[in-house]
Amino acid sequence: MLRKLAFALLFVALGTVTAFAADITGKWTATVETPRGTQTLSFDFHVDGAALTGKITSPRGDSDISDGKIDGDTVTFNQKVNFNGNDMTIAYKGAISGDSIKFTRTVGDRPPAEFTATRAK
Repeated sequence: MLRKLAFALLFVALGTVTAFAADITGKWTATVETPRGTQTLSFDFHVDGAALTGKITSPRGDSDISDGKIDGDTVTFNQKVNFNGNDMTIAYKGAISGDSIKFTRTVGDRPPAEFTATRAK
């Protein structure tokens, strides 16, 4: 009996943690300084509980979001791209605050870039 009660409490606790994940579903935009100049990025986020999927649109085209997660007000995901025949992963980590997300983006061994995305109106 105690075992069943413990499992029930664990299930409720885990459900509560997921319920507090921020809902960033929708379109977001950002301007990012890169070695190639200023780029405008668009994000189309889809949230399902703590899982994040969607697309990133850049001057190089569309890319799928992979390994996306939301934990409270923290969002993390990857973007897999190909530059001149070389496969690379761009890692994003962001802090959600209302209609803005302050991101740190890491590409290979380059220094991280910081930028802020805002919810499209």
